[in-house]
Amino acid sequence: MELSVHERGLLHAVAQAPVPAAMSTFFPALSRALPPEVHAPEDDPVRLAWTEEQMALYGASVALWQKNLVRVIHPANGEWPDLVQVTDEGRTALA
Repeated sequence: MELSVHERGLLHAVAQAPVPAAMSTFFPALSRALPPEVHAPEDDPVRLAWTEEQMALYGASVALWQKNLVRVIHPANGEWPDLVQVTDEGRTALA
């Protein structure tokens, strides 16, 4: 199965997690874009690159779920986001 760089990175991180985890907790480690300065303008190139990558990572997290490579163990409840684990299909995709 072909996976994007973000999908593969997220799937690997989820597979290595000892407990169900929110995929967004892995975004800082997987992000290649530097976070913007707090007061950077909206059109700042660093902010735009970072935002674009964050959206790509969120898209990858949805794609992993759609491809049945992760499953939601604890649904989001307003206190925490969806907590997921890798599926058998996900482990096969990483092999």
